[in-house]
Amino acid sequence: MNWEGKVAVVTGAASGIGESAATEFAQEGAATAIMDINVDRGMQVADHLKTMGLRAAFFRLDVADRAACSFVLKQVAAMWGRVDYLVNSAVSFIGKGKDFSTEDWERCLGVNVRGTANMAQACYPYMSLAGGGAIVNISSISAHSAQPDRWTYNATKGAVASMTKCQALDLAAYNIRVNSLSPGWTWTPEVAKAADGDRAKWEPIWGQYSILRRLGEPREIARAILFLCSDDASFITGTELAVDGGYTALGSEGHGASSSFAGTA
Repeated sequence: MNWEGKVAVVTGAASGIGESAATEFAQEGAATAIMDINVDRGMQVADHLKTMGLRAAFFRLDVADRAACSFVLKQVAAMWGRVDYLVNSAVSFIGKGKDFSTEDWERCLGVNVRGTANMAQACYPYMSLAGGGAIVNISSISAHSAQPDRWTYNATKGAVASMTKCQALDLAAYNIRVNSLSPGWTWTPEVAKAADGDRAKWEPIWGQYSILRRLGEPREIARAILFLCSDDASFITGTELAVDGGYTALGSEGHGASSSFAGTA
């Protein structure tokens, strides 16, 4: 697909999957709006892409702020004249279980659910003017599995998967496709932090939960995002794509008793 002349908006683009998606869009030729609450890191990402001769700009944004989303999209449209793609990758990872606070819920709901809705609402008029577009909402394998101490995060990611179908239905009239993508265990800064940076130790342990027996790379998730935005996915909408190394397909028996991974956790 020729991405020249297209404009992509990526939230949560200062690190991890969002950063990788923004990088892939820019390298493919799209003008890319890098949006994040982390100003220093977000500017570093944008500046790095610009030093490569790519079209990129950073916009400071808290997606939980509906008015700010609308304001920033006006800036993007003024800069590049259109909006074609939106990747909702901003996330609040507050994995509280029974000990959650009201503030924990408010932040998770504000970023993961309302933020996903705010950005779609702010983007779709510009996509409609451009003749259509595509939205990819980042859900999670956590939306479909019981995990300890995850009431807040898992509930909001489940909401994203459900809301995606409603967005797809309502925005089809504007020639806008909406899909969700559920990454599996991926070596992002958040996962690296949980592993104290020791990938050699933790990858075999976490890898036992997927068929491919390894963690994903952010770029592998990003390439799937670009596929869902591309014309190759022109008949795909309202769908959730699991990019999880087979996590959701594996089942409770895992790799079986003969597996060298059995009993590692």
